[in-house]
Amino acid sequence: MQTIEGTVCPPPKGYIAIVVARFNRTITARLLEGSLAKLRQHKVREEDVKVIWVPGAYELPFVAGYFARDAECLAVICLGAVIKGETSHDQHINRAVSMSLNDISARFGTPVIFGVLTCDTVEQANARSGGTEQSRDKSIDPTAGNKGAEAAEAALEMIDLMTELPEIKTPQLPPLPQMLSKMFENDGDFDDDDDDLDFDDDDEDDDEEVYRPRKKVVKKAKKKLPKKKS
Repeated sequence: MQTIEGTVCPPPKGYIAIVVARFNRTITARLLEGSLAKLRQHKVREEDVKVIWVPGAYELPFVAGYFARDAECLAVICLGAVIKGETSHDQHINRAVSMSLNDISARFGTPVIFGVLTCDTVEQANARSGGTEQSRDKSIDPTAGNKGAEAAEAALEMIDLMTELPEIKTPQLPPLPQMLSKMFENDGDFDDDDDDLDFDDDDEDDDEEVYRPRKKVVKKAKKKLPKKKS
């Protein structure tokens, strides 16, 4: 059995993009602080980090997809805070953002980390962004309890894991016109000379009981028709 696992370590050459939602900025700013602190702990240089602010969580996938397609981008960390209100607005935002980020990661093969808080109350969001003393133990880790720091840690581990994954061979499909020509090279020909579609009466495979009685009925019907007067 082969076990493949990434470790949290300094990344190879490239950059990490952090996309942050400005909505609920007092919370998301602390998430960003936690992410940057965790990256600094693991020797990530400041020039290898790009921080991009967007209006809200709903805009995170658009910018995440922009950077995920860049070959030099090692990972994209998305930070935001969606807090439940009086309507179901938060559910639609959370569902759209989570599904979009997952699709972007799978499409471009770049780790996209979901660091968006989906909380019922502001107190829950504060506790998960390091905004309360109970959410962190500074004697152990100044970023403890900060989901932004956890997102950065996940990004570093995924970056390392990508370097450990074995190469896989994907089947090479022929161009579409060539595939279509092969599919219809026989079925698309309705010439009488085609062996697959030959309805000539002399064909030995034709059923005489089906075709010949039908011809006799047609001839009798013609004889019964009255002649037109000139």
